[in-house]
Amino acid sequence: MRKVVAVVGPNASGKSHYAVQLARFFHGEIVSADSRQVYKRLDLGTGKITREEMLGIPHHLIDIIEPDENYSLFDFQRDAYSAIDSIRDNNRLPIIAGGTGLYIAAVTEGYQLLDVEPDPVSRLELEKCAIDQLTDIIRREQPGALDCIENPNKRRLVRAIEIIRAGFDYKDTRKKSKQLGALVIGVKWEKDILHRRISERLHGRLGKGMIEEVENLRAGGVSDEFLFKMGLEYRAILRYLQGGYHSREHFIESLEIAIRQFAKRQMTWFRGRSGITWIDGTDLMSASTTDNIRLFLESETQ
Repeated sequence: MRKVVAVVGPNASGKSHYAVQLARFFHGEIVSADSRQVYKRLDLGTGKITREEMLGIPHHLIDIIEPDENYSLFDFQRDAYSAIDSIRDNNRLPIIAGGTGLYIAAVTEGYQLLDVEPDPVSRLELEKCAIDQLTDIIRREQPGALDCIENPNKRRLVRAIEIIRAGFDYKDTRKKSKQLGALVIGVKWEKDILHRRISERLHGRLGKGMIEEVENLRAGGVSDEFLFKMGLEYRAILRYLQGGYHSREHFIESLEIAIRQFAKRQMTWFRGRSGITWIDGTDLMSASTTDNIRLFLESETQ
C-alpha cells in the first residue's frame, strides 16, 4: 500500500511551512488539502503559501481552477490520488498538508465518494435557503442523512440535497475503501500562542493587501456570491467594503475573533478523529519526531 504523511492543524499553526521542512528532509512533494487554495488569485485571503516560501518544493493542487468554478470533494479526492501516484512514481514522498479536514479524511481514510454533478439552477435556489430550511428538506426527503453530515454548514447541506435528489442514499458517501497507508501529524500550540500567531498572521496579510485583493477580484468579475462562500476573510472584507463595520479597527477585531473561533472548531473536529499524532509546534523537527516518521515509512503497512 502506498504511504503518505499528512500534516493537519488549525489556522496559523504553521502547517504549510512544516510540510516544506518535512519535504526537504524526506525528499518529498506536497499535496495541498485546502478547499480554497485550489482557486487562482485567492492568495492572501486563503493564506496561500508563496513561491518563495515553497523553497523549491513542488506543490500540487494549488491554483488549479478559476474563481466561480465548482470544485467538489469528489474532484479533490480524484486529483489528490493522481498527484500522489505521480509523486510516488518519481520516488518521492507525498506529503498532504491543509486545514480542510474533510479533504484530508477523504484521501487518508478512503471515502467512497459519489460523482454527482451539481445542478446550477437547483443549487442557486437551495443557496437562498437558511440552514434550518435545508435541514427540513433533508429531514423530509431522507431523514437518516442528517446523522451522517459532519459539520453541517450550508455548503454541505446543499451538497447533501443534491446527492439525495440524484437518487443516492447519503449514507453511501461514508463508505470507505482505504487506498493509502497514512501517518497523520497534527500541529498544536498553547491557546495563547496560537491566538498571537493568528493575530500576527492576520495583520501581516492585511499589510500585504488582503483587502485590495478582494477589490481586484470583484473588479475582475468575480461575484460577491462566490467570495461570500469562500469563508471568513472574504466574507468579512465584503462586509467591510459595504460599510458593515463601524471602523477599520472594528473590522479587524471582529475578523480576528472569528478566526480564533474557527480555529477552535477546526481543533474540535481534528481531536474527534482517531489516529492523529499530535506534536507541539515548538518541537516539529526534533529527532524523536523525524525518527517516528522514518519508522513509519520503513515499516510494513498494516
